[in-house]
Amino acid sequence: MNNVLSEKDYQKFLLERLADNGYVIRKASHFDRLFAMDREMLMKFLADTQPDTMDYLRKIYKDDLEDTIVSFINAETTKARGSLIDVLKHGIEISNRQLDLMYTKPATTFNPELTKKYGQNIFSVMEEVWASDKERIDVVIFLNGLAIISFELKCNTAGQSYQDAIYQYRTERNPKTRLFLFKSGCLVNFAMDLEEVYMTTKLAGEATFFLPFNMGNGEGVTAGAGNPAFEDRYSVSYMWEDILTKDTVLDLISKFIFVEVKEKVDDETGKVKRSENLIFPRYHQLDVIRKLLADVRENRTAQNYLIQHSAGSGKTNSIAWLAHRLTSLHDADNKIIFDNVIIVTDRVVVDRQLQKAIMGMEHKAGLIRVMDDKCNSTDLAIALNGNTKIIATTIQKFPYIVDSVKGLKNKRFAVIIDEAHSSTAGKDMAAVTMSLGSGEQFDGDVEDMISDEIKRNGKQANVSMFAFTATPKPTTIQLFGRLNTKGQREAFHVYSMKQAIEEGFILDVLQNYTEYSTFYQINKEIEDDPRCKTNAAKRQIARFVELHDTNISQRIEVIVEHFRTTVMQELGGQAKAMVITASRQAAVKYRQAFEDYIVKKGYEGIHALVAFSGKVKLPDDETEYTEAFLNGFPEDRLTKEFDTDAYQVLLVANKYQTGFDQPKLCAMYVLKKLRGVNAVQTLSRLNRICPPYDKKTFVLDFVNSYEDMKAAFAPYYTTTLLSNSVTPNAIYDLEAKIDAYALFDPADIDSANEILYAEKVTGKQKQRLTFFLQKSKKLLDHYEYEEQREAVAAMRSFVRYYEFLLQVSCFEDVELHKKYNFIAYLLAYINIKHPGAGFNLDGKIKASNFIQKKGEEHVSPNLVAKPVMKLPTAEHFGLTEDKEQRLSEIIDEINSRTGKSYDNDVVVKAMLQIRDILMKSERLKTSAKNNTQTDFEFSYFDDIDDALIEGLSQNQDFFSLLLSNEEMKRQVLGIFSEEIYKSLRDA
Repeated sequence: MNNVLSEKDYQKFLLERLADNGYVIRKASHFDRLFAMDREMLMKFLADTQPDTMDYLRKIYKDDLEDTIVSFINAETTKARGSLIDVLKHGIEISNRQLDLMYTKPATTFNPELTKKYGQNIFSVMEEVWASDKERIDVVIFLNGLAIISFELKCNTAGQSYQDAIYQYRTERNPKTRLFLFKSGCLVNFAMDLEEVYMTTKLAGEATFFLPFNMGNGEGVTAGAGNPAFEDRYSVSYMWEDILTKDTVLDLISKFIFVEVKEKVDDETGKVKRSENLIFPRYHQLDVIRKLLADVRENRTAQNYLIQHSAGSGKTNSIAWLAHRLTSLHDADNKIIFDNVIIVTDRVVVDRQLQKAIMGMEHKAGLIRVMDDKCNSTDLAIALNGNTKIIATTIQKFPYIVDSVKGLKNKRFAVIIDEAHSSTAGKDMAAVTMSLGSGEQFDGDVEDMISDEIKRNGKQANVSMFAFTATPKPTTIQLFGRLNTKGQREAFHVYSMKQAIEEGFILDVLQNYTEYSTFYQINKEIEDDPRCKTNAAKRQIARFVELHDTNISQRIEVIVEHFRTTVMQELGGQAKAMVITASRQAAVKYRQAFEDYIVKKGYEGIHALVAFSGKVKLPDDETEYTEAFLNGFPEDRLTKEFDTDAYQVLLVANKYQTGFDQPKLCAMYVLKKLRGVNAVQTLSRLNRICPPYDKKTFVLDFVNSYEDMKAAFAPYYTTTLLSNSVTPNAIYDLEAKIDAYALFDPADIDSANEILYAEKVTGKQKQRLTFFLQKSKKLLDHYEYEEQREAVAAMRSFVRYYEFLLQVSCFEDVELHKKYNFIAYLLAYINIKHPGAGFNLDGKIKASNFIQKKGEEHVSPNLVAKPVMKLPTAEHFGLTEDKEQRLSEIIDEINSRTGKSYDNDVVVKAMLQIRDILMKSERLKTSAKNNTQTDFEFSYFDDIDDALIEGLSQNQDFFSLLLSNEEMKRQVLGIFSEEIYKSLRDA
C-alpha cells in the first residue's frame, strides 16, 4: 500500500510552487548561520541594483567589502533599537553612501528606473537549514540574501498537524539562535500543515504565542475558523498562490509589518518600562485592506464601506494600516485619490494607540495630527485646509465646523469611523458630510438653497466613508452597507464573532450564564390604590424595589460569595468582576452594601470601586456622592487603579459598559435590563483573552433571561444582513399622521423657512418666527395630555426618520424639507409637562418577602446566528414609542409579581394572535362602525375572553394568566384597542 503524502513530499511540493513564483532554489550550504544570511545572494543583489555605490565602496574596503557590509547589517539589526524590518525599509549608510536592501513597488508608473529595480529583488528559498548544530528548519525564505520567513511543515496524512509544528517551535527552537532572534532574525515563523497555518513573530520558548493565519471557513452565516476544503488543491494553497508571491511579500514588508512600542510607568520605581512587539497582519486584516484598496482604486470616492469586524479583530491596527495606505493610493491614471484621511472616533480622547501604530509604519513628520482635548473646531478647520495627510478627531468636533470650513469642494476625503453605531445616523454624521461636502455655494431663492442642503446631507461625491464596527445597527447597515445578490444590505467585509471565538481571540461570554430571579410583595393598600395604576406610579414602585435595602443586601451576599468561591482564584488570583447597576443611586447603595458586607464577614483581599458620572443624593441623606468622593482619587485614575491588585470589583452605572478593555475581567453581575446592541457591548467587556491563562467567564444575571441574551447576540454572531430598506412612503405616512393634528398653517411654514434661509435675520423676523411656533404650541395645548404626547412622539419620529432618509438616499422633496425645518424648531420650542403634582408615593410603599432565587445555569450556549435585521419602521403594530415603553413597564411588573420571564416580543406576538381572532368577529366589526372608540371598548373587552380561550393552544401560559387576572388583561390589551378599533372601522 502506497503512502499518500509524506512530509518530505509536501516540502518538495512547496519548493516547486515557490520556484514557479520565481524563487531561486538554493542549497542549505549557502546559509551563514552567524548572520542569518545567504551572503552570495546579498552581494549579487547589491551589485546588480547599485553598481556605482558598490564600486565606490570596493575602492575603500577592497577585499573586506563583503565582510564589512555583512557585519554592518548585522550590527544595525541586532542593536537595542534596531530591527531587520527597519533595515529592509530604510537601508544602511556606509561611508556616507546609501545602500538599499530592497525596493518597494512605486506608487505610480512615472519612474521606470524604480520599477526596474523593484523587479530586481531576489527571492530565494532553502530546505533543511541548520540554524545551529541542534536546530534543523524545514524551509527558510530569503529576500536579497536576508532570512525573512521560516516554516515548520507537517503532513496530516502522515499523522501530524500544525500543532506538532507549534510544539517544535516552542520546545526545540532557541529564541537566541540568530535565525530566530526577535526583531533581528526571521520576521515571521509559520507552523503549517495541509489544512491550517499559524504564525508567530517572537519565539519565547514555552510562552511563545501563535496566532492563526487562516482564511476562515465558509461565508456569511457559516463563517468560522479554519480554511475551506477544496477538491483540486490543498486548503492552505493561498500561502503559495498569494501570500508568498513576490508582490505580496514586498507589500507586507513595506506597508504592513512594523515594530509596536508600548511604554508603561512602573508604579514602584516610577521608571518607564518599554516593550516591543513585531506586528504582522492576521489574514483577515490583510484581506480587508487589500480588498478596500482595490475597490477604492476602481471607484475612487463613489462608495461607502462597512467593515464588520468582531472584538478581538485587531481593529486599531486595521484602521492604522488603512489610513496609512489611503494617504498614498493612486488610481489607474497615477492620480492621488484622497487629499486627506480623517479618522473619527467616539472616544473623547483620541486613541493614542492608534497614533503610535500609524507612526510605527512610517516615521514622517506631519503625517498625522491628533485633535486632542486642547484643540477646538478652529484647529480642526485649519488642519482640514492644510497639508496634514491624516487627521484623527472625535465626532463631537464636527458639528462646530459645518459653517467654518470653506473651499473644500476640490479636495477629496476618506473618513474612517471607529466603532460606527447609531450616532453615525444622526446630526453628527450629517455634520461630517456637510463639512466635507462638495455642494456648490450660490445665491438663490429659498427652494434652491433647501435643495442644495439636501444634496450636501447625502452621499458626497468627494467623500468616501469607511465604517468599522462589531455590532452594526440596521441604520448603520443602511448608511454604509452594500446590496448583495439577494437584495439585502450587508457589510463590505466580515470577520465574525463566531470566527473570533473559534480562533481563540475572544471568549464566548454566554458559556457560563446563570439567571437569578427576584420576587417580592407590595403592601395591599398601595396595590389597591387606583392612583398607583399610572405609569409614573409603577416606575416609582419599581425604583423603590430596586433600591430596597433588603433586596440590595441579599444580592450583595450572592455576588460576594460567588466571586469569592468561584471567580477570585482565576488568572492566578488576579481575576476581577464588574457589577452593572441600574442607576447612579443604585451604584452608591450597592457600593455601601458591598463594603459593609466585607467588613461584617472580615474578608480580606476584596475591595470595590464605583463608576458613575456627576453627583447624586440618596433619599434621607443630604450627602452629595461622586465617584471621586467614594473612591478616594480622581476619575481619570480609575482604570489604572482598577488594574492593580488593590481592587477586584467595579460597580458601574452606565460608565465603562462599552469601550472598556480590561483582560482580567472574568465575571459580570447584571442588575439592569439590557437589550440589543447594548446587551452585546456590555457583556463583551468579558470577552478579552488573558494569556497565558486559560480564562473562564461567568455571568450572574438578576434581571435578564438567558434567552434574551442569546437573542441579542444572534444578529452579530456571524454576519449581519439588512432585509428591508428605507422608503419615502413611511415618511409620507408619518406626515399624514402629524397633519391630522392640524398643528401648523402651511403659510406659516413657508414664512418661517423664508426667515431661516434669509441672508441676515433681523430681530423682528426672530419675533415673527417665535410667533409661528407659539401658534402651533397653543394648538397642541388644546389636546388632552396623552394625545399631546402622541403628537410629539410622531413629530420626533418624523424628524429622526427624515434625517436618516436624507443620508442614505437621493430623496428630495422641498415642501417636506420645509416642514421638517419647522417641526425641528417646534420640538425645541415646546416643553410638555404633566398637569398637576401627580401622586407622591414617598414613605407609602412597603415591600417585603424578598427572595433571590437561582435559576437555570447555562454552560454551553449553542448560539444560532440570526443575521437578518430590519430597519425600525415608522409604525410597529400601531405602537408608538410611548406605548412600547408602557407595554415594557407592564410586562416588567407582571414578571416581578409572578416570577415569570415574558419579554415584549412574546407579548406582541400574542397580541397579533388575538388581533387575528378579533378581526374575524362580525359583532366587533359592527360595533366599530357604529360606535365611538370608548363605546367600542365595552364590546372589545367582552369579546377578548373568547379570543383568549380560542388562542390557548398557541400561547397557553400567557393567555391563561390574562384570563385569570382582569387587571392585567385590561392593562395589556387596552394598549391595542385603538389599533383594532381603527382597523375594523376602516375594514
